[in-house]
This record gives sequence, structure tokens and C-alpha cells, in this order.
Amino acid sequence: MIERRPRRTTRRPLNFGLLMLCAATTVACSQDSPNPTTLAIGTWQAQLALPGGAARFGMEVAREAETLRVTLINGSERISVPQASFEEGRLTLDFPAYNNRIDARLAGGELSGSLTLVKRYGKTQIIPFSATPGAREAGQIIPAAQDVSGRWEVSFVDQEGKRYPAVGEFQQRGNRLFGTFLTPTGDYRYLGGSVNGTDMALSTFDGAHAFLFKAAVKPDGSLEGEFWSGNAWQESWTAVRNDAAKLADATTLTYLKPGYDRFTFEFPDLAGEAVSLDDPRFDGKVIVVTLAGSWCPNCHDEAQFMAPFYTRYRDQGLEIVALMYEHLEDRDAAARQVRRFRDKFKIEYTTLLAGISDKTEAARTLPALNHVLAFPTTIFIDRRGTVRRIHTGFSGPGTGEHFEKLKRDYTALVETLLAEPVEMAPAERALDDAATTGGDAGIEGGSDADAEAEGAGANPQDEAGGEPPGGDPGQPASGASDDDTDDEE
Repeated sequence: MIERRPRRTTRRPLNFGLLMLCAATTVACSQDSPNPTTLAIGTWQAQLALPGGAARFGMEVAREAETLRVTLINGSERISVPQASFEEGRLTLDFPAYNNRIDARLAGGELSGSLTLVKRYGKTQIIPFSATPGAREAGQIIPAAQDVSGRWEVSFVDQEGKRYPAVGEFQQRGNRLFGTFLTPTGDYRYLGGSVNGTDMALSTFDGAHAFLFKAAVKPDGSLEGEFWSGNAWQESWTAVRNDAAKLADATTLTYLKPGYDRFTFEFPDLAGEAVSLDDPRFDGKVIVVTLAGSWCPNCHDEAQFMAPFYTRYRDQGLEIVALMYEHLEDRDAAARQVRRFRDKFKIEYTTLLAGISDKTEAARTLPALNHVLAFPTTIFIDRRGTVRRIHTGFSGPGTGEHFEKLKRDYTALVETLLAEPVEMAPAERALDDAATTGGDAGIEGGSDADAEAEGAGANPQDEAGGEPPGGDPGQPASGASDDDTDDEE
């Protein structure tokens, strides 16, 4: 009989370190991975797919009680989305004052969908949209091989070969880039982007327009690149450093044509009642007339300034009238857009339905002007009905010191006009005109030659070096086909 001994088994000790690592990894992954059916709270990296590449911007998602809050981030600008909702995996961002919206579906923790832009005559542009949760740490600075900080003399060339000037002002921290472009018709507002190797990119989406600027730093230090506005407009641009770069005086570009000594109009208000400057309510008042549109971001910048400005000075005799040139021909639809515009800024001054958002058509409605070059264009009229200044375009908050100076200039001019009596002797008026029509310095500063040319009856537009693009920045120059190039208008 053979004795069978019990079989010995060797037990290997558990690797508790490995178990702990696996457990920690599982927990960490579950914390970092967003729930595919829940919209992640925090910062998102968003982009719009333009023909030239991705127009990137930031997006902050938050909840206050049961209310979804979404904020757009462009450089240092923060734009609260007026209407945001997330239901059954679908995000909707509405921009009522611009009549635009983003629709996107959440899948795998990421958003994909489209931006719908309503353009002139109700045409639409559909641009692919996507967003991913998370963002680079704000304090993370990555060194860059190139530094494009500073002031640049810029030249844009549109699709028809027409050239117009601009001034670029950029600030750089590591490889992160911020800044804007100023043009004779306004500015491109807040831009953000980066510098990678010899390439730079700046972009924005502000609820109204999607812009993308790309350029390469050439061996001689100059810039050469492309600009895309939406998916229907593209321009080339070049730039050289120039700390003294400036644009033509914005107060010389638009003026009364020979034979006109008054600026007049008659348009319906939102209730359909005709309004003109001959109405008794304007007698003896200082009047600021602005040519604007609810679709125009520069006009939004101006309205944000003008709304409280009006309430501050109306009891002293100021009236403001906004002539609204809208994308929509239907009067009821246009009135609805203007009401949204009024609501956004709590506007109490008069807004009139002046026509379609086409510069050529707008000029036909205002025959006293040499042209309509930009929205906004602002006309200052004294108590006797005399035009004292016409300012083309508007340098908004994205231009920093230029915006602050423009506000000071507007305030000083209006206070001067309000201090004048209704009747003023011609000699006294001539002296006062010299004090109040000296032009804007700095980015829009005119030269003595400009003033002499204007005083001698020369065409100020000739002094400006040709016609820049009209409407907002990014719109094709006058004469281009608006049907083919309708992006910014």
C-alpha cells in the first residue's frame, strides 16, 4: 500500500500595490470621463469649420438652479448667450438680437452640430460646429518661436482685387495671441488665437460672425496670410510692423454732397408711423442719427454706449434716432428684430425701419450723403439743424484705448452742442465749428492736409486713399456682388 501524502499548494501573496493602482485608475477614469448623456459643467473648446480651417473660441457652461448658462469666450471678451437649453441630449444656443442659433447633439461627451447665420434677404449660412470639454490651464505658458506683439500696418485684398488698409494690434503671452484689426469702417472686435512655429492664427465667434485670420511670419519679419468670414468670403492680407500706423480720419470719409445743407429723412417707426426730422419733437434739439442694423456687432457696441448716453443727456435736449437697415425685407420680421435689439440694450431712443442692409440701397434712401460706407455711421446735428460731424464706423471695446477715446470725443462734442443756444451768430458758429470738428486723433487721427483738403472743398474720400470695404469689417468693397459675397454685410 502506497501512502498518499496531502498535495501541497503554494499560495502566492496578493499584489496589493497593483490592486490599489487598478482601483485608483478606475476611480480616476470615472471622474475624468464626462457622462455621455450629461452636458459637462465647465470650459469647452469650441470651433466652427470654415473653408480656411477652424475658427476656435471658448465656451463656459454653468448651471444656476435649473437654468443653463452658456458664455462665449473670445480673448478677454465674455458674451452671455441670451437663450440656452439642453434637452434630450441636444444643446440649443439662441442669439435673438442677431437672429442666429447653434444646434448641437451630445454624443460620447462631445458636441457636434451647426451654426445657422441669417444673412441679407433672409438667406442662411450653415457652418459645422463642434465642442470638446476641457481647456488648457490658464496659467500654462508655452514658449513661442515668434513674437508678433505690437502694431502692424495691414493691407487686405478682397476677391475682386480691391485693396483696403487696416491696423493690427496684437498682444502675445507665450504662444497665446490676442488682439484686433481696425479698419476704416470699424473693428473686428475681440480676437484670440496662438502662434505655432512661424504660423499665427486669430479667430472669434460673437454670436453674429465667425472670423478666422491666418498668417505666416516671413523671413523679413512681415506677415502674409488669409482671412475668412463665414463660409462665403475670403481675403488675403499682408502686414509690416509700424508703430506709427494709422487710418484716415473717420470724420472725413462720409459727408453731405454739394447742394445739400441739411440731412433729412422720413421713415416709419416700429408701429408704422412716419417720422422725420421736421417733426416738432426735434425742434431745437441736438440730434444724433446713427445708421445701424441688428445684425451688425459694431452697431451692438455702439448701442451699448448710446443707450445710457441718451438717458444721461435727453433732459438737456438730446435726441438719438437709429435708422435700422435690416437683413429682412418683410416689415413685420424686421420690426421684430429691431425690438429684440432694443430689448437687449434697453434702448429708449427712437428706432426707425429704414430699409435693407445693403450699402448701395441705403445710400439711395439718404441722397444727401456722398455714400453709405459703414454701419454704423453717426451723424451729429446741432440745435439749428446743421450737420456738425459725421463719423464713419465705430471703434468698439475690443480696441481698448481707441474705444475710450471715441467715447470721450462723442461726449465732448455732444456737451458742446448742448451748451449752444438755438440761435447762434454766423461768426460765433464758425469759431465753434473749428473747435468741434478737428477730427479724431490716434488710430483715426486726421492730418492737417486732410483738414485743408476738406476746407478747400476737395473730396475727403480722395484723401483717404480709395474706398475701403463697407458695412462691417469683412464685407466686400462697394461694387462687389452682395449675393455672392454676403457674409458680414
